[in-house]
Amino acid sequence: MIYLVDDDASVREALTLLLSTYGKNVTAFPNAAHLLAHLDKAKPGILILDLRMPAISGLQLLKKLAEMNIDWPAIMITGHGDVEACRRAFKAGVADFLVKPVDEHVLIEAIASCEAQLAELLVREETGRLLDQLTAREREVIELVSKGLGSKEIAATLDVSVRTVDSHRASIAMKLGTPAVAEQTRIWLAAHR
Repeated sequence: MIYLVDDDASVREALTLLLSTYGKNVTAFPNAAHLLAHLDKAKPGILILDLRMPAISGLQLLKKLAEMNIDWPAIMITGHGDVEACRRAFKAGVADFLVKPVDEHVLIEAIASCEAQLAELLVREETGRLLDQLTAREREVIELVSKGLGSKEIAATLDVSVRTVDSHRASIAMKLGTPAVAEQTRIWLAAHR
């Protein structure tokens, strides 16, 4: 999903049409308030924001979204780009800063980069949700498992019995949905990158 926010109707129409020819699903909004009123946090996406808009600018919108714990990848577009605006945008965390009229190929490359960032973000969120189910002791066990330790070594490290470690490992497997140590380790490492 791509969320496009631009106060210029012709820009919204042109970019929506362009991106649809690339198979992109675009929802366009005339201003930041409209996006905020209709945003579904359950449907993460890429933000394409106009830098200069009445009431709430693209940078102000990014700040509001960050306050809502929404840190989706963003591309800032503007018809009035300067070095200071670009610096502020990158400092705010945008993935790219493009000047209107936006070059089609540059925009598609920027979106591809954002799609990769979004995929990583979604993996981290999912692994975080899985790991949030674990108790503090289970987290200690999986951390040691991810370092390659066996049950006996983990038991000695945590000063508990091997049976207790095996019980924790069974609970971890159930909560993470996989008995495979390699997959459990991948989940742990993905969340801690």
